[in-house]
Amino acid sequence: MRKPASAEYPILDVIAERWSPKAFDASPVAAEQLHSLFEAARWAASCFNEQPWAFLVARREDGAAFERALSCLVEKNRAWARSASALIFACARREFARNARPNPHAAHDLGQAAAHLALQAVALGLAVHQMAGFSADAARDAFGIPEGWDALTAIAVGRPLRAEDLDEEQRRSESVPRTRKPQSEFVFESGWGGARNPGPEPPRA
Repeated sequence: MRKPASAEYPILDVIAERWSPKAFDASPVAAEQLHSLFEAARWAASCFNEQPWAFLVARREDGAAFERALSCLVEKNRAWARSASALIFACARREFARNARPNPHAAHDLGQAAAHLALQAVALGLAVHQMAGFSADAARDAFGIPEGWDALTAIAVGRPLRAEDLDEEQRRSESVPRTRKPQSEFVFESGWGGARNPGPEPPRA
């Protein structure tokens, strides 16, 4: 199952191919592949190179941990995430380790690490679906997240089902077209809301 982005300007293939499926085939993901995902996250940029992130992993093979992770998700996400190969909670440290002062960039840095992880997954033939629909408090209790750290995102990892293996409900869900705002709505020059330098016109199919 593929849903490549219809980009108006050239972008890397792994970016165009990245999307968030909800139908996984429940097959195990090799430990080496998971380590590759976290190695990609490891090399993300961060303020003062603090690397203010941590990832809690519950693999399908560890049934008890996987069920605990599922229990932290909202019911709607729990229904489809059961078929993922692993569930991850992405956590950020609120304070700088260097001086214990608040780190206002931690969420941004964790987001960069998670994006690296997602693109590495595409390169390995995997997919991830990042979720806001979970209880951070439940994740803290279930996995012993210490004070000073917050779980900001839940991530399902696995192999997306082939198109021919989707049932009718999955086919409806997975076939929803991908859309994005045009650059003119979020890229400004010379001040907020200023006209964007148009540059060359994007190619048209």
